[in-house]
Amino acid sequence: MSDGLFDLAGDDEPRAPGGAVSASSPLAVRMRPATLDEVVGQDHLLRPGSPLRRLVDGSGAASVILYGPPGTGKTTLASLISGATGRRFEALSALTAGVKEVRAVVEEARIALLRGRQTVLFIDEVHRFSKTQQDALLAAVENRIVLLVAATTENPSFSVVAPLLSRSLILQLQPLNSDAVRSVVERAIDDPRGLGGAVEVDPDAVDLLVSLAAGDARRALTALEVASEVGEAITVETIEQSLDKAAVRYDRDGDQHYDVISAFIKSVRGSDVDAALHYLARMLTAGEDPRFLARRLMILASEDIGMADPTALPIAVAAAQTVALIGMPEAQLTLAHATVHLATAPKSNSVTTALSAAMGDIKAGKAGMVPPHLRDGHYSGAAALGNAQGYSYPHDNVDGVVSQQYPPDELVGVDYYRPTGHGAERDIGGRVDKLRAIIRRTRR
Repeated sequence: MSDGLFDLAGDDEPRAPGGAVSASSPLAVRMRPATLDEVVGQDHLLRPGSPLRRLVDGSGAASVILYGPPGTGKTTLASLISGATGRRFEALSALTAGVKEVRAVVEEARIALLRGRQTVLFIDEVHRFSKTQQDALLAAVENRIVLLVAATTENPSFSVVAPLLSRSLILQLQPLNSDAVRSVVERAIDDPRGLGGAVEVDPDAVDLLVSLAAGDARRALTALEVASEVGEAITVETIEQSLDKAAVRYDRDGDQHYDVISAFIKSVRGSDVDAALHYLARMLTAGEDPRFLARRLMILASEDIGMADPTALPIAVAAAQTVALIGMPEAQLTLAHATVHLATAPKSNSVTTALSAAMGDIKAGKAGMVPPHLRDGHYSGAAALGNAQGYSYPHDNVDGVVSQQYPPDELVGVDYYRPTGHGAERDIGGRVDKLRAIIRRTRR
């Protein structure tokens, strides 16, 4: 791989999440599936006999954490579980409920259980619950005083306490594919709960709604509802006039944050400049902190490029300084400049592996005495101790390199830095071999 490529309801009645649905409710609420047959895109969770299907059928007893992107059906599934025969339903929002509210709901559930009624406790955005709030649920979940159904857009491994994770099934919902979103949109156009066929929708407009959704059924239905308010026909132009732009699904503090920045770094490392620019644009559009992006580029410059292109780190540092000096939106171009340079640069992790190997030896106890001739001799009595005696000054040699021992005895002859054949390291590799041969000539 060379050839110049890299040359530089009431308490006792079940209540659905969100309360009662009326004709004035948002379209996405009105179109929430009333049965499992209307749920789309999550077939992997709803196979016959699956834990989730048993819960919805009323025969399952395990608490669940529903994890997935917005608009994929988490609240819908909670609603269907709550409708199972004989169950009470309580809902808490992590945005408004505290430990006091949690304990009150658990106490009510305890009383209801004595009367033979199990309580489904739905907690939306459970990742926003503090550790104390989550701990307040543990005993109730473990003793099945409540059947917990929690929803989160973030990876629960990072946002839910371990004891609660161990007491719950983790069910991951997938983003809806285009066919699933299309079926949701078409149902909303024709169903009496939705537009009831009263509005004509151009097929190209449906295609646009599916594209704008990016796997989020709620987003598609919201866009459809806004467009339907304009007139009796919905066209591509109607939708474009109704919406400023397609919102980018990206939570700066959530799981998407980590997924997108991970994809960005891996695209730069993998030399896919186009993918790297896509993820950069995605983060900038969503309002990501440009200083964070600049920091990650500086890290990558040493970690994944190193000496294969010694200009990579100065470019990344210059980009970070420019971001600090001029700010947004102008700094977008600087970040794009740095991204293109780093993505198209030759790659080497030789610096990374060299330091890792050296630190590994240190941890293994290979940290012997500094050779006497290299020790500090700038103090009284140093010579008597043998320090700095016999040191050869490289600048006295015509080549600027002399043969003498530099590492401790235990590490003589150990090669940490192993240059690749990429970019500038092609020349560095040959130079390092010559330097080692001279330095170790009489010491190997």
